[in-house]
Amino acid sequence: MALARVVSFDGVTKERIDELRRQMSQESGPPDDIPATELMILYDADAEKSLAIVLFENEDDYKRGDAALSAMPSGDTPGSRSGVAKYEVAIQMKR
Repeated sequence: MALARVVSFDGVTKERIDELRRQMSQESGPPDDIPATELMILYDADAEKSLAIVLFENEDDYKRGDAALSAMPSGDTPGSRSGVAKYEVAIQMKR
């Protein structure tokens, strides 16, 4: 069963999103301590909010990734973290 870690952020500027895009385009994948299968960041420029959705294959990977992401310095995040939730991936479609 896949699990998703969904984190909401406030105070996210376009410049910060652009900076994250540049950083992530230079990386070959997530760090070793974050065993994620997929990462998606949604952004609402008008509201300066974003959602980060990180997918994990199983509970053990989720726990490991959650611990690493929770310990991440606030300067490495898109903005001010306003919420963290765990979801079971009930349906997933890709093209």
